[in-house]
Amino acid sequence: MTPVLTQRTPMPTHNLPTHRNRVVDGLRALAMIGVVSGHWLVTGLATDADGALHQQSPLRQLPMLVPLTWILQTLGLFFFVSGYTAVTGSIRAPTRNRAQARWLATRARRLLPPITVFAVLWLLTCAALHATHVAAPTQHVVSRLMISPLWFVLVVLLLSAMTPSLSAAERRLGPGLALAPLAAVAVVDLARFAVWPAMPQWLTYLNGVTGWLVPYVLGVSMARGHLHGRRVGTALVLAGIVAGALLIVVAGYPASAVGVPGEGRSNLAPPSLLTVALSLVQIGLALMAWKRLERLLERSAWWATVTALSLSAMTVFLWHQTALLIVAGTGHAFLRDPAGLIGAPDETSWLVHRLAWLPVFAGVLALLRLLFRSAERFSYSTRTANSERKTP
Repeated sequence: MTPVLTQRTPMPTHNLPTHRNRVVDGLRALAMIGVVSGHWLVTGLATDADGALHQQSPLRQLPMLVPLTWILQTLGLFFFVSGYTAVTGSIRAPTRNRAQARWLATRARRLLPPITVFAVLWLLTCAALHATHVAAPTQHVVSRLMISPLWFVLVVLLLSAMTPSLSAAERRLGPGLALAPLAAVAVVDLARFAVWPAMPQWLTYLNGVTGWLVPYVLGVSMARGHLHGRRVGTALVLAGIVAGALLIVVAGYPASAVGVPGEGRSNLAPPSLLTVALSLVQIGLALMAWKRLERLLERSAWWATVTALSLSAMTVFLWHQTALLIVAGTGHAFLRDPAGLIGAPDETSWLVHRLAWLPVFAGVLALLRLLFRSAERFSYSTRTANSERKTP
């Protein structure tokens, strides 16, 4: 079935191919901005008596930030867009009849260059910290913030491997296919929160796949023309809001969309039903605003911004916490732990100061993007050239 969401033919900007869907790229950019700014706001760093760094969350002492997590935790949009682009890419590409393993290898090669550069440099950094006998807590904070973006890549690769089968199943079941992973999330939540409190942690992380599979399947369904329009978007928003409210008020789920240290439950590690409900709300809002976004992104200034983010999305995602660490390390070493950068995030004043540091983080991230975007541009230009060369 021909997708209802037709591809526009925008003017070439920053070498972005003309087959790109502007709204899809806009949603990806919006999701990335949400994740990056959210991480920068909730990643508090404090020092102990020995000067070692420890990670703390302001959500524990500043509950007024909890509603902000509903806005900035946009991973559901990421996976929704990923599902859409995986299917539209396989529909357009002449390699769609290859064996699934070969198809996945092609998809994986898109991610390999920027990830390889990131992994090598960070392994060297961790080795240097160990060799110079940096305090163990500081090494732990650095390595944890380093590894945190990589789980996303692993889940994307796994869902990509499932895409041919998901696309075939979606032809028969339509958007209702998302009910299967939704039910799986519900079963794991019921087990770990009520029936089996001692459930092994590795079993709970099944939700790390099924929780993100729900928005991914909806992205697949949208690409196949089975999910579109304000009416569908409104239904998703209402379903997500009602479900989320019931989960918080009746079932006792934490209100924060991200994990809070010290709480017995987390909605993100692994994803819970509340995370799925939030994804439905965000996807529904995107569908409701689709036409407006199309008109907005016809403006060259907005489209140029989205283009720049789209061409370096993986670089920005991989290196955004490094930008925070560079600024925090500099502040710790030379600026005597300035407010909002180093110190317990337990007062409103900390939030005010942290907001003032966000442009500094963004500036350092922009420099990192200039340094490392060549790996992603090489990956992107290679797969574009191959696609254009093979296209009849």
